[in-house]
Amino acid sequence: MARAITPKSFSPPLGMYSHGFVAPAGDIVIVAGQVGARATSELAGRDVVSQTRQAFENVRAVIEAAGCRMRDVVRLQTFLTRAEDIPAFMKARADVFPDYFPDGVYPPNTLLVVSRLVRPELLVEIEAMAVRPARAMTARAARITTTKARRAPVPRRKSRR
Repeated sequence: MARAITPKSFSPPLGMYSHGFVAPAGDIVIVAGQVGARATSELAGRDVVSQTRQAFENVRAVIEAAGCRMRDVVRLQTFLTRAEDIPAFMKARADVFPDYFPDGVYPPNTLLVVSRLVRPELLVEIEAMAVRPARAMTARAARITTTKARRAPVPRRKSRR
């Protein structure tokens, strides 16, 4: 499990994030930017709250498909298209984070306001990075090692000189 880092000279974070994390060894899982659209590509809503909730659910789905939990997320990066949506984004995040991070330790998050996303009706996009726990990596590594051991060695060609 990742540990939150707060330098002694820093004040507490301004919101639901940590200044830094130390992550355990494991496989890195990178989640591409997820937007507020359902699997059907239908927009979750025209407001930033519904789009934020859906974007976080999409991040969760990718994280879980990789064999992780949201608690394994070590970094988030959020893009909003309008600065005036920051309070509504923070509200939506406050609504979903207790379920995702019940211990109250939140991953670092960078929030950026950009001019637009790939489609003009999209208001928020969220990227994530997670570390798959070593226990999952150990099982995977064992399969890879076993597979490699079964392969016959490839004979080397002698070079002609």
